[in-house]
Amino acid sequence: MYKIAVVGDYDSIYGFAAVGLNICPVKSREETRDRLRQLAESGYGIVYITEKAAAELGGALDEYMEMKLPAVIQIPGVSGNTGAGVQGVKKTVEQAVGSDILFGGVGE
Repeated sequence: MYKIAVVGDYDSIYGFAAVGLNICPVKSREETRDRLRQLAESGYGIVYITEKAAAELGGALDEYMEMKLPAVIQIPGVSGNTGAGVQGVKKTVEQAVGSDILFGGVGE
């Protein structure tokens, strides 16, 4: 079974420990980059990352998005929702089903 981790600022992720996920609080871009690399190399299947932490990584996050594992999924943190997480899920669903699920199907 694959492991699941959550990366981001402590205030945004500490609650995930209550449901058994491994939390990885980070404070800087370098720490976030290093932690994500460690998780990818350690056999994690899913890594949730706060939108703020993902934004700090910039293009460095793209290499993980292309990998089969771990699935890197952006989530909102306590500092607000930028919409990047929703856009990522929407894009993935569009690729899987071939149409925009929010604005109708093919041919509309």
